[in-house]
Amino acid sequence: MEIKKIITGPLDENCYVLIKNDTCLIVDPGDDYQKIKEEVGNNKVLAVLITHSHFDHIGALRNFLTKRSIKICKKSSLQEMSYMIGDFSFQVIYTPGHSKDSVSFYFPEENVMFVGDFIFKESIGRTDLPGGDSMEMKESIKKLLTYDENMILYPGHYEITTLKDEIAKNPYLK
Repeated sequence: MEIKKIITGPLDENCYVLIKNDTCLIVDPGDDYQKIKEEVGNNKVLAVLITHSHFDHIGALRNFLTKRSIKICKKSSLQEMSYMIGDFSFQVIYTPGHSKDSVSFYFPEENVMFVGDFIFKESIGRTDLPGGDSMEMKESIKKLLTYDENMILYPGHYEITTLKDEIAKNPYLK
């Protein structure tokens, strides 16, 4: 699976385009629809995965809602289980704390997880915003720590990291 990172909007949100066999999934289309569309190229968009519904992660979502063939995957339409969309196999993990509707998408074949604003390099998402909850964040972190430490984490802002690096350097994972 090829993963393209696109930095969008005024808050420099990370949108990801996941490409496999001329099809793709889009994770968190924050803004800048034209930039996202350029990275999609001729690949067929099968679904849009939303880690949470804060404005900086869904600003370009409306551009995908008009296409009936594109599935919109967000907490309200997902269970915590495995899914297969086209050639993409992933698991949905509920990871509240930053927001009530926070989910992470784990792709076991590639050992990568798209975590939105749940985990950042050496930090975590804010829990003081409406819907945030520090106790829920602690439970979500416990869940994350059960995964392979070599897993690559793709956050909603800033740099890509690994669970191993976060275990070693992130004070919130101690």
